[in-house]
Amino acid sequence: MLIDSHAHLEMPEYNEDRDEVIRRARDKGIDYIVTVGIDINSCRQALELADRFDTIYAIVGVHPHNVKHIDGKTYPQLKEFVLHEKVCAVGEIGLDFYRNLSPQDVQLKRFRELIALAREVKLPVVVHDRDAHQETISILREEKAFEVGGVIHCFSGDYTMASKCFDMGFSISIPGTLTFGKAHTLQEVVKRSPLDRMLIETDAPFLAPVPFRGKRNEPSYVRYVAEAMAHLKGIDLEEVARVTSSNTQSLLGIPS
Repeated sequence: MLIDSHAHLEMPEYNEDRDEVIRRARDKGIDYIVTVGIDINSCRQALELADRFDTIYAIVGVHPHNVKHIDGKTYPQLKEFVLHEKVCAVGEIGLDFYRNLSPQDVQLKRFRELIALAREVKLPVVVHDRDAHQETISILREEKAFEVGGVIHCFSGDYTMASKCFDMGFSISIPGTLTFGKAHTLQEVVKRSPLDRMLIETDAPFLAPVPFRGKRNEPSYVRYVAEAMAHLKGIDLEEVARVTSSNTQSLLGIPS
């Protein structure tokens, strides 16, 4: 069994063939897909997909790019969304100091608020971190995110950062960039990190793995991440599939 722990099936890149993409994942042995909202509208669409497909679960939150649009209706709406039986985390939330599509001070404030919401509703957090490693770790500690746990999705830090995440009880999720020839830092993280603290993901439609690099990503390609992880750790693909799937199910409450 394989699980794509982070995709964005509600995005417009799938408007022409979304059902086919979902069927293709199932046919390739992907038992579950977790689709992740980035604003109120996409969260609503993620829930609609979870209602339609037994194999899809949803995560709801506001991406750091979009936190500048949070208003008085946003948090009540998210609290309504989390009542859905197939919502398994709050995310993706966090910091993006690379593109800064929301001002940094706004990102910092909203990240703290969204962690507080996750603690209130007792759900883990799915964290976006780009070029804000130290700030991300500090806020997770200060806001006691370890009380609900979570995962740093699309992990882009080094092993020192990974160790800090593990010390807080967090997991890291490994994307298709693991297959890139120059991804030496991430490959070293995977080699050194315990398998029981890692998830695998596509972040589809972004970051397609080799041999599809530069094309639209999709959940069926998560197998290439698993294969690369198995190769780097010198273990069987079946072991990677079993443990990463178990990790995802334990963290997000997805049934066996």
